[in-house]
Amino acid sequence: MTQFMNKRENIVTEAIDGLIMASGGRLARLDGFPHIRVVVRADWEKTKVALVSGGGSGHEPAHAGFVGEGMLTAAVCGDVFASPSVDAVLAGILAVTGPAGCLLIVKNYTGDRLNFGLAAERARAFGRKVSMVIVDDDIALPDLPQARGVAGTLFVHKVAGYLAENGADLAEVTAAAERVIAGTKSIGMSLDTCTVPGSVKESRIAPGMAELGLGIHGEPGVEQVSFSGAEHAVAAMVEKLAPAMTDRPHVALLNNLGGTSVLEMSVLAYELARSALGPKIKLMVGPAAMMTSLDMRGVSISVYPLTAEDEKALKAQTPLAAWPGAHAMTAPVLLALPDGLTPIRPIASAHAQTRDFLTKCCEILIGMESDLNGLDAKSGDGDTGSTLAGAARALIGAMDHLPLADQTQLYRAIGLELSQTMGGSSGVLLAIFFAAAGDAASAGASMRDALWAGLERMQEIGGARLGDRTMIDALQPALEALSGGLAAATLAARSGANHTATLKRAKAGRAAYVNAGNLEGHVDPGAEAVARLFEALNV
Repeated sequence: MTQFMNKRENIVTEAIDGLIMASGGRLARLDGFPHIRVVVRADWEKTKVALVSGGGSGHEPAHAGFVGEGMLTAAVCGDVFASPSVDAVLAGILAVTGPAGCLLIVKNYTGDRLNFGLAAERARAFGRKVSMVIVDDDIALPDLPQARGVAGTLFVHKVAGYLAENGADLAEVTAAAERVIAGTKSIGMSLDTCTVPGSVKESRIAPGMAELGLGIHGEPGVEQVSFSGAEHAVAAMVEKLAPAMTDRPHVALLNNLGGTSVLEMSVLAYELARSALGPKIKLMVGPAAMMTSLDMRGVSISVYPLTAEDEKALKAQTPLAAWPGAHAMTAPVLLALPDGLTPIRPIASAHAQTRDFLTKCCEILIGMESDLNGLDAKSGDGDTGSTLAGAARALIGAMDHLPLADQTQLYRAIGLELSQTMGGSSGVLLAIFFAAAGDAASAGASMRDALWAGLERMQEIGGARLGDRTMIDALQPALEALSGGLAAATLAARSGANHTATLKRAKAGRAAYVNAGNLEGHVDPGAEAVARLFEALNV
């Protein structure tokens, strides 16, 4: 079992109860588990138009997460990716519908249309006023007679919910829902399929590919396209959306399909703002997980042309944590650094040999990025290669501003650059190393002695010593042997790095939190970086 569940047949009912238990009394459910699974507002008094939506589970927080003031009155939950029964939908309608009537908001899938539609007919036979709208916002398959309903459904929930909360009648709420549906367009993309609880995962998306236009139940998309990063992914989705959009200001909903990290979602928001659609986007909803497909590692974009009335509805406050709010798209606001932190740049100077040497060192570090990340993943957090490569790229970019002809100032300038561009403790320690080396060089120390002074200062502040399983295990022997030439320093660095593989305990760095079984036999990535750098320079 690779999912946090007990029994597959109980996952939906247990999830519903967990949601209700954590709601602080805002939510309740109808009796009738496990066949009737309806989440309702605990404070509902049937004095206004009720909004009922739902469908298969697996799309959380949709739909039960949007039950509350200003959005849904009830959500009817089916099994994972399966429509709820007619009786369950009917129970939900009858439980919340008063004289003002009820609007059913249904995504355009056959099972949902049939079950919600028949339940509506039966509710009308009971004397209830019931309207139903069908959301069909997916534009992935333009030749499909009936487009699917996906994340754009949330625009309908919010606009219709706002009107109902503020006393609009059923005809007004229904008309608004139909207007939003007519204007909403959505497209999705994923790097992987989802894992249905208790089932074998389908792996149809090859490495290096992404599926464009797939559905929220894991249905295949319109095509698989090569994947080369967030910018191109957003561009592919924007290309599909753009022809369906007018020149009016729009609201965009950036939806996490379940398995995309928060960090990645923010990058996608950045790319959406920079895309061809960016100038048309006035409001952004998200980025957030709102209409998911279990753990699908994907994203969807929904757009809708704004009116003043709809903008007011979308921006209206609601206590629901699942609704991230609609916020104005703005450029980043830049504030000046506090006094004393604005860097004082040394006077740049040219020196071809120094430039070539530094560039070669940086290119060596960039070239070992993947290998070092893989090595670090065995004993740390898997980012040593990326940290060093990122610093190397930044240093290459700063080369024109460095005092290459002044060794003393160059050490200090490198330290300053690393303190600003290199993350983690290694960035701080190397910044200290070069700053101290610069101080020693200014006092007349040779290159070897200046570097040794940097090592001593780094050890003094960082606390690591020889044998602690850090980069010092390769750097210290190399500097000790450097007086004998580069070849001797290279051999000493390699011997020191290899020795770290025999050390079962790290006394400093991230590896200090890793057990001996994961350390033994693996060279410390920092020490490996030092050894490889010397080896490449010694060629």
